[in-house]
Amino acid sequence: MNVRDLIPWGRNGGSRREPTAFGNDQTSPFLALHREVNRLFDEALRGFGSPALFGSFSSWPKLEVTESETGLRVAAELPGLDEKDVELLIQDGVLTIRGEKRSEVEDKERQYSEWSYGRFERQLALPFEVDEDKVSASFKNGVLTATLPKSAKAQASSKRIPINQSSRKAA
Repeated sequence: MNVRDLIPWGRNGGSRREPTAFGNDQTSPFLALHREVNRLFDEALRGFGSPALFGSFSSWPKLEVTESETGLRVAAELPGLDEKDVELLIQDGVLTIRGEKRSEVEDKERQYSEWSYGRFERQLALPFEVDEDKVSASFKNGVLTATLPKSAKAQASSKRIPINQSSRKAA
């Protein structure tokens, strides 16, 4: 006996031609529910297996975040953009980087392209309160670097706790 003979319907959603002990989809609500759950999972997971080649800005720009005792440094990789194409905002404890990458070539001349164009936005929740008056940003060689110093309140509220090494007595 083949394992596929135990499944009362095909993966494409249609029922099998042979009768089964469970009945067909029209008479068994459990089989209809099972088929519907499989369909939902198939639809939800469809995009995870293949890389998106065209226009996917879901995790773009790529970020590099460094935290120190005095603040946070966020660097965003933005190749092909200038500082005039990018906007940096802080609102309600969230750092937002947004902008637009425009095509420089007419579509009629282009044969093939894997480059991504369009608007993008990336948000990063800040782990502490920032002194917004002292925030600075620079843009060089396609890398946006923002320095976000901790506020005096955030610096005062953080305390480093020493970890003591427990001594074991030899038995």
